[in-house]
Amino acid sequence: MIKVLLADDQALVRAGFKALLDAQPDMTVVAEASDGAQAVRLAGEHQPDVVLMDIRMPGTDGLTATRQMPPGPHIIILTTFELDEYVFEALRGGASGFLVKDTEPAELIQAVRVVAAGEALLSPSVTRRLIAEYASRAKEPVAADGLDQLTEREREVLALVGTGMTNDEIAAKLFMSPATAKTHVSRAMMKLHARDRAQLVVIAYESGLVKPGWL
Repeated sequence: MIKVLLADDQALVRAGFKALLDAQPDMTVVAEASDGAQAVRLAGEHQPDVVLMDIRMPGTDGLTATRQMPPGPHIIILTTFELDEYVFEALRGGASGFLVKDTEPAELIQAVRVVAAGEALLSPSVTRRLIAEYASRAKEPVAADGLDQLTEREREVLALVGTGMTNDEIAAKLFMSPATAKTHVSRAMMKLHARDRAQLVVIAYESGLVKPGWL
């Protein structure tokens, strides 16, 4: 059973999500929060698998709450606009992906299942587009903790993840099996303390391994 925490300041939105998710045989809404501080507290109490987090909430907003979340839950950011600077900050802060609020019900349900399984919700190409949009405005690259622990091959794989390549595409480019590519990605995630592939893309840009505009 996938345990879900809803964090949105609009009661009607929470009620709609709760009705939809509780109707699924493999999901249950374990708690609801109307602001970020309450979401962090309830996440500690109920240990959800997935948090649906609105960004714009009174008091502690969703961005701050994402950074303060205890280890464990995977966070899906809910936003009105797909290319939103706050979404980039949320991904940097540990979110697994984002959904626009007018997402179809079936897509929301699938998103919860994908993130609960430990996968990044958004495709690498969408992640790349979002991050390139805002990384291009950034100053000098910043050193990522653990980057010096990567092997030369892992750094190479990380850079390709940052350009939006799938494991199969990385394998073809580097003349290795998809399983080997997946292993390199997993090791990079572990060494860099990245929750998922979305965070690897953030790190690849912010460390300067990938430059905005690269294909």
